[in-house]
Amino acid sequence: MCVKPYAVRQAVKLLSGSSVEVGCVIGFPHGNSATAVKVFEAEQACNDGATEIDMVINIGKALGGDWDYVEHEIKEVTIACHRNKAIVKVIFETDYVTRTEDKIRLCEICTRAGADFVKTSTGYGYVKQPNGDFNYKGATIADIELMRKHSGPKVRVKCAGGVRTLDDLLKMKAAGATRSGATATEVMLEEARVRFGKE
Repeated sequence: MCVKPYAVRQAVKLLSGSSVEVGCVIGFPHGNSATAVKVFEAEQACNDGATEIDMVINIGKALGGDWDYVEHEIKEVTIACHRNKAIVKVIFETDYVTRTEDKIRLCEICTRAGADFVKTSTGYGYVKQPNGDFNYKGATIADIELMRKHSGPKVRVKCAGGVRTLDDLLKMKAAGATRSGATATEVMLEEARVRFGKE
C-alpha cells in the first residue's frame, strides 16, 4: 500500500498483522524538492516503517540536461533506501520527460545508481491535450519496452498511470513490466477471476 509520507506510521499500524507492506512517495508528484530533502524524506519514511520508496526525479533538471545533478540525486536516495533495506523505484514522469534520448539516459543512470525499479509516471503529470483539457497519458507500451531494453538486468520496470483494464495490464507485462500501479485494481482482479476462473 503506497501512501504519502505523513501517513506511513499510521498505515503500518493499521496493517500490522497482515501481509501488506507499506510504501511511500518521495518528492511527489513533481520532484522539485532539494536532494537533501528527498534523502531526509526517504529516511524518515523508512524509519516510520516503509519498505518501498517511490521517488520522483527532478524533472526540471532532467529537461534541462543537468544529468550530473539527476544522477547524484538518484544515487543519494538509493543509498539511503538500501541502507534502510527498502526498495527504491525511480519515477521518470514520462508525460513531461518525452524525449527518447532522455528516457534512455535515465535508464542508464538508474542502472548505475543501483535503483531497484524504473517507473513511468505519478499519475499527476497533467499536460494540455489537443482538445484543451488537462490530462495525462501515463504508461505506454513503447515506454515500457524502451525502459526494459535500456535498463540493466537487475533493474525492474513498473508501469503506472493509464493502466485501467486487465488487458492493459497483460499488455504491459508482455512489454516488460513486472509491476503495475493502478487505481482500478479491484476491477482488474474481478475481471481476472471471471476470465481465468481462479480465486
